[in-house]
Amino acid sequence: SRMRYAVAILSAGFTGLLSFSLLAVAIGTDYWYIINVNNHTGADDLSSHSGLWRIVEVSGANQSLVIPSFMANMSSLSEAERHLLGLHRVVVIMLPLSLVLLVFGWIFGFVSSLVSAPRMLVGSASYLLFCSLITLTGLLVYIQYCSQAMEDFRQTVPPEKLATVDVSYGWSLAVAWLSYSLEVASGLLLMLAARITQTKRRYDSGMAML
Repeated sequence: SRMRYAVAILSAGFTGLLSFSLLAVAIGTDYWYIINVNNHTGADDLSSHSGLWRIVEVSGANQSLVIPSFMANMSSLSEAERHLLGLHRVVVIMLPLSLVLLVFGWIFGFVSSLVSAPRMLVGSASYLLFCSLITLTGLLVYIQYCSQAMEDFRQTVPPEKLATVDVSYGWSLAVAWLSYSLEVASGLLLMLAARITQTKRRYDSGMAML
């Protein structure tokens, strides 16, 4: 039982730490969404890749444009633009918030593992699973944001030009999804550790009665 408990705790700690690291990398990189324009003219090439905070245009000299999530003048925007901005604000709040909460989750999990208290372990596991829900919400809203942005783009660009545009999600988003999966795994491993501790205590109390 002690070996199983140690394995579960160490695995939970490792996956939690890795989840935090991957989410930090994802939030800080600019390959969430990639647009390639293959028009072969060079001058009008609008290829770019974007992150949560900026858009990097890769045509000619690389230049980055900051996404004005909170600095935009709302009165000058259309209804569609305000909706997009609202979605983007949710993303840039939820994902960094999840990153910060993960730090506390790791600390709570570490303390719970030291005292081997089933209720504390369950509480820490529930907390991490709650963090994973925040991450999941941020990721789903981001996908909705990209889909809406692309739909608006299609309505303003002629079909013949759309044929030259290739859009895809980048590796930053894949890293964020991996982080989410590891958050869930860390929470479940702490649940397992709580179950192992609870079973051991029941066994010990049963043996004491004999």
